[in-house]
Parts: sequence; structure tokens; C-alpha cells
Amino acid sequence: MEKLSYQTLKKQEYDGYLLEEAPVKVLQFGEGNFLRAFVDYFIDVMNEESGFNGKVTIVQPIAQGLSDMINEQDGLYTLFLRGRENGKKVNHKRIISCVENCLNPYEEYGAYLDCAKNPELRFLVSNTTEAGIVFENDCKLEDRPAKSFPGKLTQFLYERHQLGLDGFVILSCELIEHNGEELKKCVQQYIELWNLGADFSNWVEHENIFCSTLVDRIVTGYPRGEAEEICKEAGYQDNLIDTGEVFGFWVIEAPQSVKEEFPFEKAGLPILVVDDHTPYKQRKVRILNGAHSSMVLAAYMAGQDIVRNCMEDQVICRFMNKAIYDEIIPTLTLPKEELMDFAKAVTERFNNPYIDHALLDISLNSTAKWKARVMPSLVDYAEKNGSLPACLTFSFAAYINFYHSGKELSGNILTGVRGENTYPIRDDEWVLEFFFNHKDDNNKEISRAVIHNEQMWGDVLCNLKGFEDAVVKALDRIDEVGMYQAMKECS
Repeated sequence: MEKLSYQTLKKQEYDGYLLEEAPVKVLQFGEGNFLRAFVDYFIDVMNEESGFNGKVTIVQPIAQGLSDMINEQDGLYTLFLRGRENGKKVNHKRIISCVENCLNPYEEYGAYLDCAKNPELRFLVSNTTEAGIVFENDCKLEDRPAKSFPGKLTQFLYERHQLGLDGFVILSCELIEHNGEELKKCVQQYIELWNLGADFSNWVEHENIFCSTLVDRIVTGYPRGEAEEICKEAGYQDNLIDTGEVFGFWVIEAPQSVKEEFPFEKAGLPILVVDDHTPYKQRKVRILNGAHSSMVLAAYMAGQDIVRNCMEDQVICRFMNKAIYDEIIPTLTLPKEELMDFAKAVTERFNNPYIDHALLDISLNSTAKWKARVMPSLVDYAEKNGSLPACLTFSFAAYINFYHSGKELSGNILTGVRGENTYPIRDDEWVLEFFFNHKDDNNKEISRAVIHNEQMWGDVLCNLKGFEDAVVKALDRIDEVGMYQAMKECS
């Protein structure tokens, strides 16, 4: 079969939406599955529905990447967004045509800087992983390119400034707190390190908008098991097929004027421009991530293996819903209707028939996850109501039960026991060593040891009235009747 390209689609007399020619308005750092299923999808829809009329040039952030593959397909790729909407199974297919090309700055540094000459270029987007926004003081202005992403960005901004052109709206999508602010700090550090002067520093500060953003979509990437059949049905070879869930939500912390340049509202896209993205971040972390972290360890110890099956189990699903609706949502500040709608979408997302989301995968680093995702809701609920939330408290007992079953430690894996089988417990080395050292404790001893571990929780849990006794009681009940029955009684 011929590779996917504009010429191939013309031969097929493809009659779907395509934008073959348009000015490049977006420079995107990162060519991975997420940005192509999220940002590029939104831009493609804006092109079709609201006349954005803009192409994307992708910059490959590391030396090895997909630039050759992307360029061989004229930037085209097939995207499938799949899942449930209003209780119905859906599978939306779209050929994305907003990508103009992909540059490898390690081989085409001059072409990378030449992008700064384009007066129509207005948006810079990035997703270079959580480790991407870092300041590395061994980077030099003369590097071709700088090793770090903020270093590359500073080189590009400096080129733009020297040309006397306008600045950018910079949309950071990395999964770190206040990503836009952190990126700006790194750029300012490079300005100082490289002695680039006050004029440039002022231009960066006043002519560019560094936006912190919240991104939300599960992207499952290249469907290896289905790719051959998909290409056969399509009649072309697509080596860049991407898949993700139907749900998507992007919150951008920026001046409202950005909405005029980025016409997502006219396209009906789930994007918000707000003064403060923090409440939406809190909503996602506490409801979506909190539901995961408060449910998966108990569900795994109750015999389940993937999230979707948990949603089909009345006991486990009821436990999760009670945690969300009765214990988490009352602690949040956004309007209740918005929170309820988001919670409803979470249940549909967890029940996605196209994603086999393994509970053990979610269990990775559960200590830090429980602290960030569940503990704030637990504490806020207790302060507000003067009592402990039953399901969130039980989830901590389930966390201890999951880790305390580990009796063998080898390298970075503590091996736990579920029935007649073993399973890997993965966390920071010090966490695994702690539980291994307490493997012979009884329920009361392990509860006290864990709850009073300040490296894990500070002094929050040990000062929470009645919490230790409730956890011990829950662990005893798990031993008496099993995890599944104990979850049932809790909800």
C-alpha cells in the first residue's frame, strides 16, 4: 500500500476535511502521541469549524524522533477518538491535516531558527514530559541546539527579538504544577546565564504570554494490535496512527484576549481561558485521579485487574461513586453542577471499552499519589464535617493492605501476595524498604508506623482525630471478611 499523503488521498478521491495549504501559526515542541491527539486535533477542528487557517510546524525536542516519518506522510495521520458518550460506544475517525512539517533541530538548526522569521507565527506549544522544563547550566547560546527545551526556546525567542517581530502566546502542556510559570523562570535563568541583556529580558516579559495550562485526555497512542487491519481498511499505510479517549479538556490560564486569536469557542471545543486554572486542576486531581487512587488498590486486592471491569462491578463502582459524590465533591469550590458533570464523565471514561487500563499500572508510586490526590479531600472533609469520610479512610487501609502484603524485596520491587499469586509493588526505594522492614507487624503496629511516618505524610495524618483507630478497624475487617466484602460494607 502507498503511504498516507495528500497525493494518496487525491487518488482515493477522499472527500473528508483537509487543509493542504495555510500559513504556519503554531510552533510545537514535541511530536509525541499526546500532542497529536490533543493540541493538533483541536487546531485541526478550529481550522475546519472556525476559520483559524493555521498550520503547525513541529520541533523534535530530542535527537531521535519521528521527524522523518512525519515528513514522509506530509504531516498527515489518522486519529481515532474512542470511548463512551452519553452511555453509547463511539469511535470517531479523523485524518489530521494541520501539521505542515517536523524539524529536527539537531540536524536542521538553521531551519529551526528560520521559523522565527515568520510574522504569522503566534503560538508556541510544548509537551516535553515532566522532565522537560529544567534549567541546565551547561547549555550555551552557541549550542546547535541547546540540550534543554527551555534553552532551545530561549535561543528561538532571542532570534525573534533580534528580528524585531512580535512575541508569542506560549502554551505549556507539561504535567507539572504551574508549567507556564516554571518555563518562564527557566528562560529568565538562561537570559541571565547568557548575558542577553535587559532589552531582551523586557521583551520576553512584556511581549510574550507564558500560559500555565491543564490538559486532560488519555492518549493510548499507536494501536499495534489493530494497525494492520486499520491500514488495510483505509487503503493506505499510516505509520503514525494515534488513538485516544473521546473526552478532552484544556484549561488555559491567560488573558481573555487570547480567545480572539484562538477561536475554539466558535468551533465548540472543550477549551477554557481563565484567570486561574487552579480550581480546575484541583477538580481533575481530586475527582479523576483521586477516584483512581482511592479505588484501585482495594479493587485489585478484591480480585480485579483492569479499571473497566471495576465499573461493571456494582460493589466497587458504588464504593467509587460514594467517594466521589459524597466525600470529594463537597470539598471543592467550583459550582456543583460543573463538578457533577465532570464526575459523570469520569465514570464513562473509566468504562471505556477501548482501554484496558491495568490497576497495577495505576498502582505505581501510590504513596505519593495518595498524598497528592486523596489526602487533601480526606482532611478537608474531616475539617468541614467533624467526622472522617468512610471510603477515603478505607482507601488508606487498602493502601496499607496492598503494601503490607509485600514479603520479599529485590531491587526496586517489593513482591506482594494476592491469593495464590504474587504481584509487583513499585514505589520509591525508601518506601519499599519501610514496608519490608515492617512486614511482620500486626494491623495496629503497621497502621501506627505508616500514619506516623512524616516522610510520607508530614504530621497531617497522625494529628487527624480518630483516623488511626478507623484504619486499624478497617484492616481488621479486611482480614475477617475479605477486601470485597469490606468494601461493600463501607459503601
